Amino acid sequence: MYSLLLALIYLAFISLGLPDSLLGSGWPAMHEELGVPVSYMGFISMTISACTIVSSLFSYKLTKALGTRLVTVISVFLTAAALLGFSFANAFWQLILIAIPYGLGAGAIDAALNNYVALHYKAKHMSWLHCFWGVGTIISPFVMSYALTNSIWNDGYRIVGFIQLGIALILLFTLPVWKANKPISEQKQKNVGLLGAFKIKGVPFLLIGFFAYCATESTAMSWASTYFAEAKGISAEQAAQFASLFYIGLTASRFISGFVSDKLGDRKMIVIGACILACGTVLLFIPAGGWLAIAAFVIMGFGCGPIYPCIIHSTPSNFGPENSGAIIGIQMASAYVGSTFLPPLFGLLGNAIGFEILPVYVLILVALMITMTECTFRITKKARGLDL
Repeated sequence: MYSLLLALIYLAFISLGLPDSLLGSGWPAMHEELGVPVSYMGFISMTISACTIVSSLFSYKLTKALGTRLVTVISVFLTAAALLGFSFANAFWQLILIAIPYGLGAGAIDAALNNYVALHYKAKHMSWLHCFWGVGTIISPFVMSYALTNSIWNDGYRIVGFIQLGIALILLFTLPVWKANKPISEQKQKNVGLLGAFKIKGVPFLLIGFFAYCATESTAMSWASTYFAEAKGISAEQAAQFASLFYIGLTASRFISGFVSDKLGDRKMIVIGACILACGTVLLFIPAGGWLAIAAFVIMGFGCGPIYPCIIHSTPSNFGPENSGAIIGIQMASAYVGSTFLPPLFGLLGNAIGFEILPVYVLILVALMITMTECTFRITKKARGLDL
């Protein structure tokens, strides 16, 4: 039962990753068909992220009322319905409207499952959890590329929507399996609130660092296809396929990280990931053929791999298990603030200056991320009376 539950949690994270790469991989074709500027993708991603912020902030209340398993099932059904709604859209305003339920579902499941795994499982399982999120993000660009080659972008959303619906049904029929773990902590979690969380030493630095990291990841994911198309002159169909390169690096890294994260610890894994991410980004400055940009995005994704899961997994040990539910919910909200505003900002800058500025944009965010996360670890260690 324990192993089956872990497999179901992994499956739920595949469902969380499936939609995340669809918009970015399909947008070079979508914006032309819808008759809107390329930068308008930011409005859709902002709507999704704004709704995830709301659901993340209230996730601890939902989890206490319904439990992680029901929150997970309801959220996956909600995102499946939204994806199928996208598949029938033929106007930009419809995409904005349908983005609302998708964002609400994504934020709730993200915060609930991250807290559940952080409390019940080791660091390696957190890495592998997000590895399976990466599996979902890898699948979608290929689905969208197939749809663009053989039909229209709507079919890409329709195929992924039906996959999502299948996952939701599996999770529904296996609800009793969640009894494998005793329901520790979920009912004992403190409701520290937003102001209360900011009073805990280290939390403000944690939120800024997580904000910067998720802005980095989201920008690279959302604009990879457009970067290849606009900066490298690659066709929309090929650009949709190349968008998966970042996700491939990300997923491979999280798989490998699972074997070493318990030994090295969350803090070292974050530093190593940030260094690899910076090296990959620097390669984009070199004026060479498209092959170098391809390698750069794989390396960037590989560097991103351990950062997100290790920041999340370190939360209970840094701030106490009793505070982790509320703090992780607020972390998710700060992450989605970064995902909401920073990728659209890059879109506007790209339109005005050129999409070639992507590596500069990413490096600034990486510097902010590593500075803030290091401050978090130093402050929380000092608060617990440990040596730095």
